[in-house]
Amino acid sequence: MTAGTRRCTTPPSRLAAVAALAVAGALVLAGCGDQTKKDDSSGSAPSGSTSTSSAPLFSKLPAKFQQSKVIKVGTDASYAPMEQTQNGKIVGIDPDIADALSKQLGVRFEFTNGTFDGLITSLYAGRNDIVMSAMSDTKDRQQGVDDKGKKTGHGVDFVDYYMSGSSLLVKKGNPQHVSTMADLCGKTVAVQRGTIYEDAFKTQQKACGSKKLTIEAFDTDTEAQTRVKAGGAVADLNDTPVAAYIAQKSGGAFEVAGSPADAGPFGIALDKSNTQLRDALKEALDAIIADGSYGKVLQKWNASIGAVKSATINGGS
Repeated sequence: MTAGTRRCTTPPSRLAAVAALAVAGALVLAGCGDQTKKDDSSGSAPSGSTSTSSAPLFSKLPAKFQQSKVIKVGTDASYAPMEQTQNGKIVGIDPDIADALSKQLGVRFEFTNGTFDGLITSLYAGRNDIVMSAMSDTKDRQQGVDDKGKKTGHGVDFVDYYMSGSSLLVKKGNPQHVSTMADLCGKTVAVQRGTIYEDAFKTQQKACGSKKLTIEAFDTDTEAQTRVKAGGAVADLNDTPVAAYIAQKSGGAFEVAGSPADAGPFGIALDKSNTQLRDALKEALDAIIADGSYGKVLQKWNASIGAVKSATINGGS
């Protein structure tokens, strides 16, 4: 299983992550079926107020951005806490990281809400300069290949900034002391039916052998979380940032246990021809990691579990 793909072409994972937010009292977010109502001209919102050549890394930017002082960002704002729409504004980890980057680069990051499937195409067409949308860095995307192996373009580069996988959501205090999938053997788990998370539990069920793992599948992730909260199940499973956000919004009912499984990087995507911008973004990301502002963003959203120690270019597999 590869978690954290953040793709509408894998509906069970995507919809499970969105539905999971309901129990935490989060916003009601658009699912995959609603994405066709969006386009790259809706939901525009700037991030960062810095716009000056006195910023530390302004000179590292291509002349185009030194002149315009704007970097256009494509996103699909329906995946809290990475990015979501609140009161008409795009908010979340990605816009907050962009705000910190803007102080290093001296430009505004202008977010536009669009359809996830069209974000890479928007880079090829020049409608956006970068994509920040909890997009997994994969070799296929780097090489311009879709999930069916079809060539769709010349590919993109990624500046990796967050590690996401699948994480166990457990009752606050972790009374059963689970931290890995192997710790679930002999116990009961709850999960939304028909998702990659159910598949992951089934894989672990086989690995447990005679030390039986019991899986209770529910129609919604909300029901699965309710079962965990009541103590009838030890854990639920979700994408790392989503699980962390649920825990944050649960009023102390849940916490995330252990480290992410099958972790891979989310990256800032940009056209392969924009190497100067790519390198400037990497340097800026390293700078905000070093000065602590990156860490503060993740703490704000209870997502420090996926923090990276340094920026990486094309680190996905």
